[in-house]
Amino acid sequence: MNRLSANAIAQAVNSGETTALAVMEESLARLAAYDALQPQVWISRASPDALRAAARAIDARVAAGEHLPLAGVPYAAKDNIDVAALETTAACPAFAYQPERSATVIERLEAAGAICVGKTNLDQFATGLVGTRSPYGIPRNAYNRDYVSGGSSSGSAVAVAAGLVAFALGTDTAGSGRVPAAFNHLVGLKPSKGRWSTRGLVPACRTLDCITVFTDALADAQAVDAVLAGFDAEDAFSRPTADVPLTGRRIGVPRRDQRVFFGDVHAEYFYDRALGVLAELGEIVEIDIAPLLEAARLLYGGPWVAERTAAIAQLLESNPDAIHPVVREVVAPGAAMLATDLWNGIYRLAELQRHAEGMWGEVDVLAFPTTGTTYRVAELLAAPVALNSNLGLYTNFVNLLDMAAVAVPAGARDNGTGFGITLIGPAHSDTALIALADTYLRAADLPLPPQLDIGERMDTVKLAVVGAHLEGMPLHWQLTSRNASFVGAFTTAPNYRLYAMADSVPPKPALVHSEEGAAIALEVYELGVAEFGSFVTEVPSPLAIGTVTLADGSSVKGFVAEPRALTGAEDITHLGGWRAYIASR
Repeated sequence: MNRLSANAIAQAVNSGETTALAVMEESLARLAAYDALQPQVWISRASPDALRAAARAIDARVAAGEHLPLAGVPYAAKDNIDVAALETTAACPAFAYQPERSATVIERLEAAGAICVGKTNLDQFATGLVGTRSPYGIPRNAYNRDYVSGGSSSGSAVAVAAGLVAFALGTDTAGSGRVPAAFNHLVGLKPSKGRWSTRGLVPACRTLDCITVFTDALADAQAVDAVLAGFDAEDAFSRPTADVPLTGRRIGVPRRDQRVFFGDVHAEYFYDRALGVLAELGEIVEIDIAPLLEAARLLYGGPWVAERTAAIAQLLESNPDAIHPVVREVVAPGAAMLATDLWNGIYRLAELQRHAEGMWGEVDVLAFPTTGTTYRVAELLAAPVALNSNLGLYTNFVNLLDMAAVAVPAGARDNGTGFGITLIGPAHSDTALIALADTYLRAADLPLPPQLDIGERMDTVKLAVVGAHLEGMPLHWQLTSRNASFVGAFTTAPNYRLYAMADSVPPKPALVHSEEGAAIALEVYELGVAEFGSFVTEVPSPLAIGTVTLADGSSVKGFVAEPRALTGAEDITHLGGWRAYIASR
């Protein structure tokens, strides 16, 4: 699907070239088509009849002579932002409520002619940068559904990338308005704190939260900012709008020894290439980012965790099991923090803010990787906290130090996922950052994003092995000789049984689907289609290659067994995996 342009739609509706109703009919068709691939992008949607009625109302306003800056533009809102016609859940059914009034940003968008088609999925209570922490399912990267969309604004990013809406609102406390933009080849605008009202937003950290926008083009982000920027007396954290210029083109970047890409050579290459483009636009200045990283650690390793706890304290006390276990693990420690912890954190942050103020005397803007790498969904489920922290390395300090940011694309990996950079400036430098980002994108002249992942990606195949092909086992060479790459160690869904076949040399397991089963440990490898085919021809009966379901609900190819494999076999399900069985012998 081609992405939608907010500016193009508004211009066409205002000029009479098309109607808001015609735009909505196309959007409804796009939504229905993509529902077959990823219905979990959404938590709730307005009914088709309600959307058609809203579109007719826009057409009536235009016919009456109104010029609407976002006339007929379909958009989505993250489901921690109140929309009066739809329930707000923050991805927690036990928390859900029906708002009496829409958030200020929704009211301003509706006044400008935009139409909210629905509420998008998110990491529960906006706690996470991954998009895997929701009872409503896991929105996956629009370009490779094996990979995370990024969070917490996971559904909003996919809705735009897949061409379902022209823009989508997200939120950003630790980087949630930028990480999904990078992974899905989008622009992510995180305005200065207080530039856009947060009245009607379910808080994560209320003193840090920003509502953000995902778009395909900077011009669309600029159009949304023009509608939403402005003081809101009903928001205690709103600030008068100001535009601070960037006085020069000194571009601060991490020292080379401080650049961390977690082994992702694509990300490292794309960042170096982006710096080459930026070097033509200004002066690259390497800076010591240790103080910024220290500030970042305060968000989850300091007393600001308690601010997240405060936002859901009542639910945490009355019904803790209603909270996603990883979110609960992150948030619960805040209840034990002392006021002295908070004040010591505030004192240290003030010192780091003073450092940041001095930094702006040395550079005018920062250009950081948005993230150092990306991960598969299965990898995030296996190590949810550690890998989430990796994704926030370059993002977590921005709101704590009162900075503005705009994330833009900077490359596409071979697997289809995106890499991006973020331009970061002092508070109120939003307009200047957008202008610099536009100059960068014009100079970078990046190719169009790759094709959407709308079917099985057959360039490579993921294969699950449970026995003699595990690393260190006798037949592992059959994988290494085919240049198979290790994806990770995982477990099956909890409906498999594992047997040790009788009279097999070397000993071989038989994995069998069973409703009375358990989770079985395995390893997943990725190899080319041709190599996979040659591997399959060497699999001896009564073993076979079928489809195995992993604990996260995804499916991979893997070893299964014919019924005759169980003749005389020993049931070793209780051991949980083949390595444990070999150790027991």
